[in-house]
Amino acid sequence: MTAARKNRILVVDDAPTALDILERNLSSRGYLVLTASNVADAVKVLENSPVDLVITDYKMPKISGLDLIRHVRENCFDTEVIMITGYASVKGAVEAVKMGAEEYLPKPFTDEELFAAVERALNKRELKTMVKGRKPRVSPNSYGIIGESPAVRNMLAQIEKAAASSATVLVLGESGTGKELVARAIHYSSKRASAPFVPVNCGAIPEKLLESELFGYVKGAFTGATESRAGFFQTADGGTIFLDEINEMSPAMQVKLLRVLQDKQVCMVGARKTQKIDVRILASSNKDVRALVKKDIFREDLFFRLNVISITVPPLRERRDDIPLLVSHFAAKFAHEMGRPVSSFSDEVVKAFMNYSWPGNIRELENLVQRLTVMTDAPTIEIPDLPSFMRFSALSETVPFRSLAEEEASYIRRILASVGGNKSRAAEILGIDRKTLREKIKQARTPDDKPSGTW
Repeated sequence: MTAARKNRILVVDDAPTALDILERNLSSRGYLVLTASNVADAVKVLENSPVDLVITDYKMPKISGLDLIRHVRENCFDTEVIMITGYASVKGAVEAVKMGAEEYLPKPFTDEELFAAVERALNKRELKTMVKGRKPRVSPNSYGIIGESPAVRNMLAQIEKAAASSATVLVLGESGTGKELVARAIHYSSKRASAPFVPVNCGAIPEKLLESELFGYVKGAFTGATESRAGFFQTADGGTIFLDEINEMSPAMQVKLLRVLQDKQVCMVGARKTQKIDVRILASSNKDVRALVKKDIFREDLFFRLNVISITVPPLRERRDDIPLLVSHFAAKFAHEMGRPVSSFSDEVVKAFMNYSWPGNIRELENLVQRLTVMTDAPTIEIPDLPSFMRFSALSETVPFRSLAEEEASYIRRILASVGGNKSRAAEILGIDRKTLREKIKQARTPDDKPSGTW
């Protein structure tokens, strides 16, 4: 939160000197400051002008600051409160917090303490407005990508530049970050937007079938080929093909793809002649392709062909400021699908989201918001509704050290819980195959363990 946004702050104090000092100091930081010398005048200001933050003295004649806090909480949804007092006490602080004050400042306090309290309160207000059923602020040129963080703005600028060219693009990023969304954004903002966009998950197609799926086959090419069939490249002719998780492609298929990139032609399985194609190739990987090249797992010449333009999609932990926007977006999406009111998320839940590492990135966040929307009956989702690994535990600091195997088993359980028990997704996040995951689950179980939906 920056003062440049001209947040409106109402300062209430019956002492003229204190009122003048607060107004002068806050104005120097760029805030628009309103003043009132008593609660009655403050209420009139609130009725006639929107206010982001109220800073009120505790003890005032006739009506106290506690009454003003209660008035704000019951009448001004978007307004936060800071209480200041020269009669600091534990009881007073507890009363202020119970009434709804975000901060409690005992006099005397420094300018730095005041400004820090104001910033915290305004940040909390912004979180609330983002997640309580408000529409996310999305740029018209964001291509459906939700986010306002510097990392996202930089990525959107790269997408625009890539869309203006016909070069091959390699989209890099962890699983669940939205690499296909980036590829779609490039295609639908390019000159090929009216032509097909064909996504292909290279890791999901068995190796023996990948060639025929990509390039097609002619009748009689192999047992079961009763008719000729076009492949994904022919389907994408004139448009874009997106080769997702290209790092899963075998060395033999890499050679064939390299030839397609060089010659702009494909040869159907069983055919003798090649076909010219006009296809833009976008590819993605959830692994460091350059490192795979050094290990001789990925062809260097193919890497250079694909890596003409490289766009890295930031993980969610590097764009935490976008989490409230994403939560609001997904909550509205799933509420619409279910035909029910949009669930709101308490400030504590949003803070828990902001502090979580999100190993599954945006996909994990989306899955969790969907689960909470479906499983929570109350209109507001609170901390107890969250999975156990996202909640505080008083025992967490007293648990004795565990072996590496125990830590690994615990982490696998958390990942499985975050994706609703989906082993394919969990294996993808962990960077292992399903067979390895099954073995690790088997090793982690004790004789007393019972199979469950999570495991």
